[in-house]
Amino acid sequence: MTALTRLSLTDFRNYVSLSLNLDGRHVCLYGSNGAGKTNLLEAVSQLGPGRGLRSATLPEMVRKDAAGGWTVAATLANDQKIGVALETGSGAKRNVRVDGASATASDLADLIRIVWLTPSMDSVFRGGATDRRRFLDRQVMSHVPSHGRAASRYEQAMRERNALLERGHVDPAWADAIEARMAEAGAEIAINRAHVLESLQLAIEARPEGHFPKADLTLDGDAELAALRGDDFKSIFESLAETFRTTRRRDIAAGRTIDGPHRSDLMVVHRPTGAPARDASTGQQKALLIGLILASAGALRADGDGPAPLLLLDEAAAHLDPDRRAALYDELCALGGQAWLTGTERFLFEAFGDRAQCVRVDEGAARVET
Repeated sequence: MTALTRLSLTDFRNYVSLSLNLDGRHVCLYGSNGAGKTNLLEAVSQLGPGRGLRSATLPEMVRKDAAGGWTVAATLANDQKIGVALETGSGAKRNVRVDGASATASDLADLIRIVWLTPSMDSVFRGGATDRRRFLDRQVMSHVPSHGRAASRYEQAMRERNALLERGHVDPAWADAIEARMAEAGAEIAINRAHVLESLQLAIEARPEGHFPKADLTLDGDAELAALRGDDFKSIFESLAETFRTTRRRDIAAGRTIDGPHRSDLMVVHRPTGAPARDASTGQQKALLIGLILASAGALRADGDGPAPLLLLDEAAAHLDPDRRAALYDELCALGGQAWLTGTERFLFEAFGDRAQCVRVDEGAARVET
């Protein structure tokens, strides 16, 4: 089981210093709005790859008036010690340590995999393609930590290409070199997305019928569809490079790159009604989203190549009726990893029984309750 048995913070958000000793069960954080419950989830999310559940920059997470940076340290159930800190000085830098030794984000990904659900994600089906693409890529990063680096390479190359396009005249050799880097990273992105989408769909089929409806997933994007068909990296790379080359004149007129994996979309169908998720009711969308997060965690568990996932669910139970809350907790317990949940009242977690421990959160402080 993947679980934290200790969490320590220094100068992180509204916490001057905090140390929580935990027993490995699920963790239910409760307290008033603004007390710092989500800040604790964000701290845990820093132990995985990426920028965390708020996508904040490193300096944004420093406690106001703190003299230096911040630290987040944890002990895993197997007694391994991991930590992440903001180094200040010549620019902000993330410092990772495992058992006291300097490490990388990739080393952390071998030890802990994190999936989260936040209130800001509730609009993923009603929003635009950018929202759904960001949601999918977050799941992909949980499964394939290197996906974030591929996305960064693609975005950097695309910025360079767009800068050329804005000049109105493109040197072919220069453009070829930039577009080759875009196509290489883009092919990796598309294959990662297709692989994880297939894993998600399998996990959806394996989930029980019940309060969180199943979904049918597909991808709207030429490179991703090619990957789903089974095309290899070389074919997808060559297709993307050809697309970028042949659309230069059109893209010069637009001043930007129009086609590519940065425009792809995740298409979700609410299976019980057969309707697109965007047309479902608010309640149906919430239940569908929870089902997708549970499927993502289930896919990680079924992967077998890494630890069971750690789940961070911010205010997920607040708008569920008692039956759905109980069903959610039962599924979380079946996943094999530790879940961290937030809510304003302790009674929201009663259906967990003795399978979880509660932590009372007050302004900049928290204590484990029996």
